[in-house]
Amino acid sequence: MRQIFDRDTWVEIFQSIRKNKLRTFLTMIGVFIGIYIYIGLSGASKGLDNGFEKEFETIARNSMFVFSQSTSKPYAGFKTGRRIQLKLQDVDVLRQQVPEIMAIAPRNVKGFFGSSPGIIKRGTRSGSYSVFGDFPEFTKIAPKKIYTGGRFINDADIEQERKVCVIGERTKKELFGEDEEVIGGYIAIEDVNFQVVGVHKFAGGGPFDNDSDIFIPFTTYKKLYNTGDNVSWFVIAAYDDADVVQAEQDIKAALRRVHRVDPTDEKAIGAFNLGEIFKKIFGFSNGLTFLSLIVGIATILAGVIGIGNILLISVKERTKELGVRRALGATPSEVRNQIIIEALVLTLLAGIIGIICGAFTLWGIGAAFGGGDFPYTNPTVPIPYVIMSLLLMVVLGILIGLIPAQRAVSIRPIDALREE
Repeated sequence: MRQIFDRDTWVEIFQSIRKNKLRTFLTMIGVFIGIYIYIGLSGASKGLDNGFEKEFETIARNSMFVFSQSTSKPYAGFKTGRRIQLKLQDVDVLRQQVPEIMAIAPRNVKGFFGSSPGIIKRGTRSGSYSVFGDFPEFTKIAPKKIYTGGRFINDADIEQERKVCVIGERTKKELFGEDEEVIGGYIAIEDVNFQVVGVHKFAGGGPFDNDSDIFIPFTTYKKLYNTGDNVSWFVIAAYDDADVVQAEQDIKAALRRVHRVDPTDEKAIGAFNLGEIFKKIFGFSNGLTFLSLIVGIATILAGVIGIGNILLISVKERTKELGVRRALGATPSEVRNQIIIEALVLTLLAGIIGIICGAFTLWGIGAAFGGGDFPYTNPTVPIPYVIMSLLLMVVLGILIGLIPAQRAVSIRPIDALREE
């Protein structure tokens, strides 16, 4: 449209805005509120997504922890209150009976669940740290970032019961000097020398990561602490397309059968299902995003309709002016385009202001909640969503502008000149 680049077109538009400041403000407020609500709610839901992704980035989303508790019902000659002890052999049973399992890692620990931490020494330095007995399978569920030159526990360590360990950043700092070579060095765990084969990086505050944890082979752990085939708990990840809630129920049922527990005893085997929690969190977030889209579009539509109504009034007030323009040679398409451009300018102006205010609001929310205990990080709206919202406003602005534009075109010049 050639009129868009015509200086007179824009002079007339801004003169109309200046002459009717209050009306222009009231006209734009609906579109502004609509886009502001959309940006605010969708950005807030994205911040929630980002926060939980960061908080749980050290473990698979479809994972769960399975642990034993005491029975709450008598069964097969056993009394109520019997403490169930998970075993290493349970792994094979679970793999056979629960096909949804992608990875399963038995774990033991010294320093959790009320037990005293392991005593670690190196020369004159010493400290108390949590010591985990792990299999390499654990990193399929909870990946560990290892510094260059190091590694995590491998299959050979398990088979040969090697005295090797992976230490945390804080452990390294407290037991080694700044210029000392860590990889290949030795520390004493319970007065037994272990060679350091890796240093794991701290992921940044998640609930399943610590900068001082020490990992040793599961088979070495059971000899060091005389735990035999006992397992403290299982970390299990289901396949991406599996129903993690059903997988949890199947795992519990299998363990109840193995350990001779009443099939209806829900307390004997406990679980903390991250997959279920993730599903609820992201379901809520997706619902919030969808709600923001519906509310935003509805409010924008109401605002655009308001712009159309105001322009209809404007056309009525400018009947004589439009008649003069038609009498001086203005074509119907030029008059129509003038009104459509006015509608488009008001819509876009309100929308851009709403986007800017929404962005500042999200920045304030991010500054207020970011870095705290609440899992909330970087509340933003993806650029494609912003562009799509602007395109929607352009389309609606053009469509709603057609109504007053057609009204303006339908006025005959002779009738307009008679208008008082």
